[in-house]
Amino acid sequence: MSKRSSVKHKLDRRMGENIWGRPKSPVNNREYGPGQHGQRRKGKLSDFGVQLRAKQKLKGYYGDISEKQFRKVYEEAARRKGDTPETLIGLLESRLDAIVYRAKFVPTIFAARQFVNHGHVKVNGQRVNIPSYRCKVGDVIEVREKSKQMAMVLEATQLAERDVPDYVDADHNKMTATFARVPALGDVPYPVVMEPNLVVEFYSR
Repeated sequence: MSKRSSVKHKLDRRMGENIWGRPKSPVNNREYGPGQHGQRRKGKLSDFGVQLRAKQKLKGYYGDISEKQFRKVYEEAARRKGDTPETLIGLLESRLDAIVYRAKFVPTIFAARQFVNHGHVKVNGQRVNIPSYRCKVGDVIEVREKSKQMAMVLEATQLAERDVPDYVDADHNKMTATFARVPALGDVPYPVVMEPNLVVEFYSR
């Protein structure tokens, strides 16, 4: 098992949910937590515990990004006018690695981060290798010509387990995607319930 796979499986087991909706998730077979005490009856979580869990789940979903980076996204969402939980989701979905994942150029969010890092992606014709790069509405994301025939890319476009959401206009023939609009929480195809309002409560304590 690769390091990346073990990270995904560990997160799923810890949360007790199939966060990415993957068919190979261990939660599909075992809903209890990891370790020798995983099958013990779970105690009721405190308010802090519920908020922490919501934060860990959302942070983990986007490739288990660092706490420092995640907090910066929250702080920007809090500064902006409007509904902070909705803004937080919009900012996370505007990340370049998230759009590459949504466009089905790669099979997982972890692969999306690595794909961008290794310089396989262009934004508006310019090579960008920063996964957290914030895309704007109308930006065109494309896979570099030399990378279009990679086995991982060809396999990802055929994945039946998830669809491209309507806020990303993807063309798998040209391997391009346009970020059509910033989505609201209800537009994002999370396989599990995400609670960004609890994340906001966690950070605003």
